[in-house]
Amino acid sequence: MRLGIIGLPQSGKTTIFNALTRGSQPVTLSGGRIEVHTAVVDVPDERLDRLVETFHPLKTTHARVTYADIAGLEGRAGDNGNGNGRGGVSGQLLNQLAQMDGFVHVVRCFENPSVPHPIGKVDPRRDIAAMDAELALNDLIAVERRLERLAEEKKKGAGRDKLLIQREAALFERFQQALSNDVPLRDLEIEPDEQKMLAGFGLLTLKPVLALLNLGDGQAQPELEYPHSHSALMSLQGRLEMDLAQLPPDETELFMHEYGITELGLSVVIRRSYELLGLLSFFTVGEDEVRAWTVRRGASAWEAAGVIHTDLQKGFIRAEVVKYDTLVALGGLNESRSNGRLRLEGKDYCLSDGEIMHVRFNL
Repeated sequence: MRLGIIGLPQSGKTTIFNALTRGSQPVTLSGGRIEVHTAVVDVPDERLDRLVETFHPLKTTHARVTYADIAGLEGRAGDNGNGNGRGGVSGQLLNQLAQMDGFVHVVRCFENPSVPHPIGKVDPRRDIAAMDAELALNDLIAVERRLERLAEEKKKGAGRDKLLIQREAALFERFQQALSNDVPLRDLEIEPDEQKMLAGFGLLTLKPVLALLNLGDGQAQPELEYPHSHSALMSLQGRLEMDLAQLPPDETELFMHEYGITELGLSVVIRRSYELLGLLSFFTVGEDEVRAWTVRRGASAWEAAGVIHTDLQKGFIRAEVVKYDTLVALGGLNESRSNGRLRLEGKDYCLSDGEIMHVRFNL
């Protein structure tokens, strides 16, 4: 899972990046330059910790998420300095954004006279709209260019089947209408066969967005809504979370209690991101290794086997599956098997979050 941290200048993107990754990147203004800092973070999961206590493995492997702190977006849709009224994201920046599975949009809510807001007063509602407009403008430009090429392809009458061209044109015309009315593409119902047409286009408003309100110390969350599909809104005290992330674990709990924080922002952001992206975790266990894996919700046992190793998928026979709570209560795989709680499932079995799976295979 790759999540891009975006936001207007001086919104606190790097502060949030440091809070989520326990990093120490300098918190400075990028000046509109395209800068990208990345870090890979273990996904906190109490279930994995409990399984490690049960099996005492030689190796423990967490699921991982990559965060990218992406500077360069200015939120000035329609103004790229060339006077044509059509802005859009530069190629270098677009390449970075297109690689992400979703975005964490950091929205400034804190006041700081020594760090003035680049647009004027602090207004999170305006800033959310500005970033949405920036991403939508980029998609609108890409969609209109595609429609022009489809029209040329249809006119030439060679190459692909005309029916396929018409279907793709109809889809992009629907996209054009939505974006022209400030509707992000993630709000539309898109069929699986239509999704296949979109590979390689990197449309930004298709990606899920977690709007993260960056509060000052002790600041209450403002009353805001983010009424889009595959979108969510939450808040963090960014500076405080960054300071907590730098502390040793024993001191972290003490300060969390002092400030009334029950869970670090990293865990909350990852959990909300999993929900938005439609992902779940499952586990493999044993004396050699206890490991967490990530798959999409609705994935079959056969697909999950391929995530572990392609050989398991090729030679798949059956999956032995047990729920996390059951395995922990009984004490292990053998105990679950002897109590009849380790189920044998076929390749089409749909995994649930937190299940433990062992694959029987033969090559």
